[in-house]
Amino acid sequence: MQETDNHDSWQSMLQEVQRFHDKHRFRETGGEEMTYRIALMAEELGEISSCITKGKSTQEIAEEVADLLILLMGTAIAGQFDLNQAFWNKMEKLMLRQSRMIDGRIRVSEFRD
Repeated sequence: MQETDNHDSWQSMLQEVQRFHDKHRFRETGGEEMTYRIALMAEELGEISSCITKGKSTQEIAEEVADLLILLMGTAIAGQFDLNQAFWNKMEKLMLRQSRMIDGRIRVSEFRD
């Protein structure tokens, strides 16, 4: 892990993921191909699910979620879009949505009756 004073900075996180992509030449070796990245994200979701259903520690779950976050950030790099801005745009929309209880759990969506 790179030691900096900016561990909470989105930009420093993104730069570190870019450094990882550059180190392994993802752009030149198929590591930034979107279908491949989707498969990797599905794999990580499976690993998160496995951790939770098997009662793994919070630390183990956090590591798998971090893997997914790194993949998401790398997908933004590969797709050449601003994930930070997309996050804020989506949050603005989500904050306007209503919630409903469905089968005993809260659900926030664009409900269509």
